[in-house]
Amino acid sequence: MRNPLLTDLARTVEPDRVHRTVYTDADIFELEMDRIFHKVWTYVGHESQVKSPGDYWTVQIGRQPMIMTRADDGKVHVLYNRCPHRGNMICSERFGHADKQLICSYHGWQFDMDGKVKAIPLAQGYQGTRLSVDDPACHIKPAPRVASYRGFVFASLAAEGASLTDWLGPAKIAFDDMCDRAPAGEVEVVPNCFRVIQQSNWKIFLENQLDAVHPSITHESTGKAALEVEDDIKRRSGKAPLDYHFLSAFSLPLPKWDGVQTINYPHGHCILQAYMGLRPRDPDTLEYERLMTKAYGEKRMEEILNVGIHHVLLYPGLSVQPPLQQLRAVRPLGVDKTLTEIWHFRLKGAPEAIYRRALGYYNLVNSPSTMVNADDLWNFWKCHQGLSSEGGDWVSFHRNAGQDDEQDGVIKSKLGTSEAPMRNQFRAWSQYMT
Repeated sequence: MRNPLLTDLARTVEPDRVHRTVYTDADIFELEMDRIFHKVWTYVGHESQVKSPGDYWTVQIGRQPMIMTRADDGKVHVLYNRCPHRGNMICSERFGHADKQLICSYHGWQFDMDGKVKAIPLAQGYQGTRLSVDDPACHIKPAPRVASYRGFVFASLAAEGASLTDWLGPAKIAFDDMCDRAPAGEVEVVPNCFRVIQQSNWKIFLENQLDAVHPSITHESTGKAALEVEDDIKRRSGKAPLDYHFLSAFSLPLPKWDGVQTINYPHGHCILQAYMGLRPRDPDTLEYERLMTKAYGEKRMEEILNVGIHHVLLYPGLSVQPPLQQLRAVRPLGVDKTLTEIWHFRLKGAPEAIYRRALGYYNLVNSPSTMVNADDLWNFWKCHQGLSSEGGDWVSFHRNAGQDDEQDGVIKSKLGTSEAPMRNQFRAWSQYMT
């Protein structure tokens, strides 16, 4: 039976709760594809993924298969992954090098890396027909809007809308903080990423990113085990590798999380303040600080390294951890299936040891093989199963509702465990959907 709430989606979201069908209804999911993912700015990739003319990467935007390319003029393009002739996908591999031209494997149509048709076999066969090589219909269709901010490429499938910088707003600090931490002022992608299929709705993952209640509960066993080993190493040798701290930080007592503020912006973007120390006084850090001082001066170096952000969520599809050079892109595949791509970046000009340090977090916390990720994935699946039941119609976001500070559309939580980020995300969801 068709969900009656489809005719009045505003009824599904209230200030402190949402209806469970926004997670489980397949018709609502299809509306999300049309009204959110086919209109907002979606992260495509980093410019360093297509370093040379002829390079390409494939990506999914909503329901649309797309290609990010580098053309002869050095410009990055985002194209629909579809031949204009008979609809064949142009690129079937995730990435590659096309030797400066894209060729359809079905009938051999050739295109420049900007999507413009270059050659058509037996072109005389089209003479006297409605199709002409000068017709835009012969070119690979480009994304209506493409923009880049500090090397991070976004595309929108809507011809009109806010500019990328306006849409990012203050949340662009996700990229400023990461790039500023590089002595050269920019980052470079590590070519391989983790790809994880989550058997749950995409919104469950995003809500979890700034949920400050769950770490000490969901990841308690991992945090305590790491803390015991860390303390033992400190007793025996005086100090422990920072890698242990990445995990032991999950043992932070639950009341302590109230001191970790969240800041919630329009469009659903949110920030979680830093809660773990990432600046030990070891030779690697001191050498890094020396290079940063040489690049920026001591005052600016301190300003950059003292930015206290752990997590920036760019709604609806991106989770960024700037001081750890990590990024997770969310690609919804179905109402109960979500792909997350977990990317890692190098700070240009930084010592190899700083890269290795962040790589440790990438492997220990964000990798699909860690206990931390396994705990989360298990909860995500259980949430989706529970929401699919008839055990209740509403999902609660009541914690500290009405108690946070709001000014000019920006909500600052008084307590870190406030569910303000979830309420903010659904405020944006409701605006996009209705």
